[in-house]
Amino acid sequence: MRRLLAALFALGFVAVAAPALAETTLEKISGTGVLTVGTRRGSPPFGFVNKTNEWVGFSIDLVEQAIKPAIEKKLGKAIRVELKESTPATRIQDIAGRRVAAQQGSTNAKIVRERVPTAELREFPDQPAAFQALAQGQVQAYTNDGIQLAGLKAKAPRPAEWEIVGDFYSYEPFGMAMRKNESDFRAVVNNGLMDAIESGQYFELYEKWFGPKGEVPYPLTPENRRFLLMQVVPK
Repeated sequence: MRRLLAALFALGFVAVAAPALAETTLEKISGTGVLTVGTRRGSPPFGFVNKTNEWVGFSIDLVEQAIKPAIEKKLGKAIRVELKESTPATRIQDIAGRRVAAQQGSTNAKIVRERVPTAELREFPDQPAAFQALAQGQVQAYTNDGIQLAGLKAKAPRPAEWEIVGDFYSYEPFGMAMRKNESDFRAVVNNGLMDAIESGQYFELYEKWFGPKGEVPYPLTPENRRFLLMQVVPK
C-alpha cells in the first residue's frame, strides 16, 4: 500500500500582510473595479478545476461571499473578482533516509529540512506534480497539510490505495496573503471574515466543501470551531 505522509494541520482566517506602493490596494480596487485574487487550480477543495472545467473551491467562495461584500461596503461601489493562478516562487522521524516530496517554498519542506536532515527531500512546483511523483514511485512519501492530503486522496482514481499516516508535526493557520503596510485593506478583509464567522456563513461554506457531502470530507472539530469563534472581536 502506498502512503501519504500527513503534515501540517491548518485552519484559520487571519489575513496576513507583502513592499508598500504609492497606490494602496483599496485605491487600486476602487480605480479598476476589480479584486484580483491568486489561488491554486490543483488543491481541492480550496481551489481546483472541477469536472465541468469550472474554477471553484472553498477559498473562492470565501472571497466571493465574505471578502468581496466587505470591500464593496467599504468602497461604496460594486466590484468584481478576477482569479489568477497562484504558483510557488507517520511520525516525522520515520522519513529519515527516505525520498520525500514537498511543494517548493512550503513550510512542510522547511520543517523536514530542519528536523530530518537525513531525509532525501525533493521539492516540486505544485501539488499535482508532487503527487504524480509519489504515484510513479519517484518518492516514498509526500508531505503536505493534512486537509490537502485528504483532498488528494478523495480525488485519486483509487482512493483506497492511499493512506494518510503519522502524527501532525506542526500546527499553523491558513491565511490570505497581501501586500505589507496595507492596514486599511487588511482590516476590511479581516472584518469580512469575522462577519462570516459570526453570522455562520463561514461554517456553511466549510460544510459545503468539507462536510460529509462535500468535495473533501474533513470535519471541523469542536476545538477548531471554538478557535475560529474566538477570533471574532467586538467592532
